[in-house]
Amino acid sequence: MAKQGKIHVGIGGWTFEPWRGTFYPDKLPQKRELEYASGRLTSIEINGTYYGSQKPESFARWHDETPEGFVFALKGPRFATNRKQLAQSRESVERFLSSGLLELKDKLGPINWQFMETKKFEPEDFESFLGFLPASIEGRPLKHAVEVRHASFAAPDFIALARRHGVAVITAGDSKFPQIADPTADFVYLRIMGTDDRHDRGYSEAELDVWAERARAYAGGGAPGDLDRASGDPAAKTPRDVYLYVISGHKERNPAAAMALIERLR
Repeated sequence: MAKQGKIHVGIGGWTFEPWRGTFYPDKLPQKRELEYASGRLTSIEINGTYYGSQKPESFARWHDETPEGFVFALKGPRFATNRKQLAQSRESVERFLSSGLLELKDKLGPINWQFMETKKFEPEDFESFLGFLPASIEGRPLKHAVEVRHASFAAPDFIALARRHGVAVITAGDSKFPQIADPTADFVYLRIMGTDDRHDRGYSEAELDVWAERARAYAGGGAPGDLDRASGDPAAKTPRDVYLYVISGHKERNPAAAMALIERLR
């Protein structure tokens, strides 16, 4: 068994006008922005899949424009998660999973199923949704994560449910959302949202050090002792891959923060 999981660090998307001339060099053609970003980061979370379907050709192009070892996280469609009754979302889940995302091949990372702040934890209905998430499609294993944003999910019953289904609970860092840092799957998904314009790299050097150490703790099979967990039941101590995304906050600084974390984690 490996003693350390892989740690992937990135940002949300790659098309953002204020990054041109700051993160991206002046006069870099827009069609080369993904190529540039993927050469400096190790992962990107794709937000466009949350709002609408993508063509198989797009997934294939993203695969070809990025280097070996790079991975994408995908947002699951809002049509599946923004429902009063999640038990009715099977068709939306299946449609998304058959939309061509396998064209990413070995660059397909976790799928983030994001829920609205108003969505409360209703155990039976939420378990119905988790039952719609297959462990694999066409022989390729899938990694599923849920991003829940209502305080009712900070409960031991929810953690136990996620563990039974092997689904990761996304940890919200430096945000207004409940922080649920319990490992529940064979990987960990972190979204940190505290960058600001006071620091050139979005966070202070000390704050970057802390997040790098937290990522190392998860990758090594442990869990940080300074993040809030919802359950007193310890997770199995096993190395886990870690996906860490610098999201929201002062978005202009997010690429710099992600690159600073990558430097620390080398």
